[in-house]
Amino acid sequence: MRRAYTVPGESFLELLDVLQLQRSISLITTRHEAGAAFMAEAEGKLRDVPALVLGSKGPGIANLAIGVHTAYQDETPMIVILGETASNLLKYSGPSDPDLTGMFSSFVKWAGKARSATDVPKLLVEAINAARTGRRGPAVLAVPSDFWVAPFDQSLADPDLAMRTGTLHRSADEVAALLADSKYPVVIAGGRARWARDELVMTAEHLGFAVYNAFRRQDAFPETHERYAGHLGVGIPARQLDAMERADLVLCLGTRLDEVTTQNYRYPLPSQTLVMVGTGPADARRGGLTFRVASEVEPFLRELRSVAAPRTRRSSAANAAVHTFMTPPDTRDSVLVHPADVVRTVRRHAPEDTIVTNDASAFAGFVHRYWCFTAARSQLGPANGAMGYAVPAAVAAKLAEPERTVFAMVGDGAALMTGQEIETAVRYRVPIIVIVFQNGVYGTMAMHQARTHGRLAGVTLPAVDFAAWARGLGAAGYMVEDPQELEPTISRALRHQRPVLIDVRTDPDVITPETRLSELYHGDRSG
Repeated sequence: MRRAYTVPGESFLELLDVLQLQRSISLITTRHEAGAAFMAEAEGKLRDVPALVLGSKGPGIANLAIGVHTAYQDETPMIVILGETASNLLKYSGPSDPDLTGMFSSFVKWAGKARSATDVPKLLVEAINAARTGRRGPAVLAVPSDFWVAPFDQSLADPDLAMRTGTLHRSADEVAALLADSKYPVVIAGGRARWARDELVMTAEHLGFAVYNAFRRQDAFPETHERYAGHLGVGIPARQLDAMERADLVLCLGTRLDEVTTQNYRYPLPSQTLVMVGTGPADARRGGLTFRVASEVEPFLRELRSVAAPRTRRSSAANAAVHTFMTPPDTRDSVLVHPADVVRTVRRHAPEDTIVTNDASAFAGFVHRYWCFTAARSQLGPANGAMGYAVPAAVAAKLAEPERTVFAMVGDGAALMTGQEIETAVRYRVPIIVIVFQNGVYGTMAMHQARTHGRLAGVTLPAVDFAAWARGLGAAGYMVEDPQELEPTISRALRHQRPVLIDVRTDPDVITPETRLSELYHGDRSG
């Protein structure tokens, strides 16, 4: 662990004091516990090494929940230390001190509670082992406040960081046989495939299969590669799913078969053979033939490539559909700023290895569709749909990899949920660039309401001067209302050596790449 993220609390005063003096772990003080948890999750997702997040007793711990849930759903390693009331006062705990580990039990991988001060070091080792082995995820440890000052002079085993690969040769042989019999195999690459990216490219070329990236895991396989078949996200047209529809074998690499990736649990089809490769639990949502390979993705692919005979299979149709899908629309007649232009302009000017953090809302569809992810570990997005993710995640990404450019893409709804972490970026001199897509509505909900009820209810937002707000937090702030202002403003932001926010006033009618809000209404339009 390199960093600990927190809002300081009285239940771990001594730990804060020690961390402040440590050279090996940097203490990052945030403006809200949700921001701290999102930062720890983003660093774990980017580096595959758990970051530490500290939560103080009572409401502070509850504020961590959204980030911890994101780490669990997105299979991200994270260590969470919860500060409890002093051990001699626990029996007097009231409503403000609930069962801390019980609060998180349904969405953590491991939970422990120190019963004595001597328990803390060994439980922390258990937590690190749990977070990093098998299915990655958050490990939560509750520690009474007085335990931090207790002496400890016992020996302690180091965390077990050995790779668990499983028995590969037989599994690789069996999958090679399935591939030899397959006419149309496809791969779905998930988060764990990120760490096998080069091996995946070589294996795809060797065995001739088409590769889809799972939802918000678009950096697992380069989107410019000829064997790329598309991103299994929201609003994917049928023509881009043709390779998935025709497949007779689906090889899932390090991914959950979640609702979006499976296109509302349509894929894999019951007639398709499914091979699940990964260290997490087996998925039992389907009735078709399923094989399970308990292994990390990279060693499995290396073994598979060594035992499987090379094959040549056509993927031109799938790749052509991708290029059509990712081609931006003609926006020359747009009076207001089109969201697609924002994404493509940033992409054109940003370095190739730029890290993009995206929030959850309808605007994110433009990022998914038009950015074109080509560099490794370049996308950080919450597959669980948590709002408020992008800005804290960008802060953590820039702290973890300071040499890379980092853009946060966020809607105006989520910007005021955790956007105050821009001040954290200012304080730690972390020059992130935040793009706020301001269209005045909670876009996803507005789209559903217009389609279902023909009117809006509780989803409109007043205009906010985000540029002035950012300047008040110590960052540079710019507003873009005219499409002609977009390119020079982004170029200016890239030259800054401090945090920058660009408030882009986008067309409120353009909700998704395929959807206009005005086209969804029916009946009564009042609201």
